[in-house]
Amino acid sequence: MNILKISDPNLKSEICNSILRSLPHWFGIESAIVDYVNDVRPMDTWAVYKNNEVIGFASIRRHFSKSAEIHVMGIRQEFHRKGIGHQLLKAIEGELRGQEYKFLSVKTLSESRPNQEYDQTRNFYHKSGFTPLEEFKTLWGEHNPCLLLVKSI
Repeated sequence: MNILKISDPNLKSEICNSILRSLPHWFGIESAIVDYVNDVRPMDTWAVYKNNEVIGFASIRRHFSKSAEIHVMGIRQEFHRKGIGHQLLKAIEGELRGQEYKFLSVKTLSESRPNQEYDQTRNFYHKSGFTPLEEFKTLWGEHNPCLLLVKSI
């Protein structure tokens, strides 16, 4: 398995599109997928390769000189619970720490809307050291309450 930082904006979009469409239980809103595919073009993006096949990726948004956010992240479902997401986060955090970043955040579906897949997502982030900071009940619409998590890096 290799984790590579991707510089080509078109490749970032292709990877994002491919992975998100493979995860319909997490990314099932077409307009959101299209937005993510466009959003990642200027962002720092890492891809996870196994046997020359992309099996996951993450893109970050740098908000300030010391804080960044995981804008979007996905690992093909058949590779969940194999430590790949943790390795991807470790690579991202290592680069950010080397650039003197202090905080990494992520937004995900809040537990106030029951969802088995997002229970797994929140558990992943909790195990990765993220702490819930705030819930935004209407940021993504009233049917998709947003949970903001943060960690010190």
